[in-house]
Amino acid sequence: MRIAVTGTNGQVVSCLQDRGKAAGHEIIALGRPKLDLADPVSIHHAIMVARPDAVVSAAAYTAVDKAESEAATANSINGVGAGAVADAARELQVPLIHLSTDYVFDGSLNRPYVEADPIGPTGIYGASKLAGEEAVFRSYHHNSAVLRVAWVYSPYGTNFVKTMLRLAADQSEISVVADQIGNPTSAFDIADGVLQVAHNLTTRSDSSLRGTFHMTASGEASWADFAEAIFAASAKRGGPSAGIKRISTADYPTPAKRPANSRLECSKIFESHGVMLPQWQGSLEKVIDQLLVGSA
Repeated sequence: MRIAVTGTNGQVVSCLQDRGKAAGHEIIALGRPKLDLADPVSIHHAIMVARPDAVVSAAAYTAVDKAESEAATANSINGVGAGAVADAARELQVPLIHLSTDYVFDGSLNRPYVEADPIGPTGIYGASKLAGEEAVFRSYHHNSAVLRVAWVYSPYGTNFVKTMLRLAADQSEISVVADQIGNPTSAFDIADGVLQVAHNLTTRSDSSLRGTFHMTASGEASWADFAEAIFAASAKRGGPSAGIKRISTADYPTPAKRPANSRLECSKIFESHGVMLPQWQGSLEKVIDQLLVGSA
């Protein structure tokens, strides 16, 4: 399968290239200057030239706090840009997979969110990603799947795992928020899920395969729990580790409000696509291996 994916160095894009190549797919990573998510003309041209069998809309403006002062840029990329990607996929009549986020919810529920729960982003980033979901379905609702992911980490880019390991190299104790809960999810597992969804969309016309889905790792943790697991895995391999000081969200103020509950319920994507991502702890061990030992 020939898959065009927006972005060239993001976590999911990098893992899609690894996993796609191993599975015999051709992954065409489209980024600047050929494709600029702030420039709809470049989006259309790049995807038309690629002539893929499916399109994955993975790139986004992800600077959550910076978005609070750069709303126009976030909305241009995450909202208008997502719609332009959907327009191009519609013109080619190929399936579109669009990656979204848990930040479309306000985090106030005391259980994992299902796809039908009311949306209510609390910041610019979440609102811009919601605008992207809406733009995708306005343009191409009959052949698109929106996959909401969360707490993404990998050996690539900037993410919580790499930040914790970097801080532990210089600090014996690190303060980590303990009252925000979510599903730590490896970008490798997301890539595997995306490839399965792409296969289904290109080979089957069932309407149940289209729409909005949650796709995160099995199991949950707070950021502090996640950090402790990172350091335990690192220490086993002779890597950096540190003690964790559990703090509250109020102790670590940020420009953008984070959801206290980022847990996503993922039974719908299993029932429709047969996708169930593994427990996060095992996937974390594999990423730590790649970061510290060099094995995949």
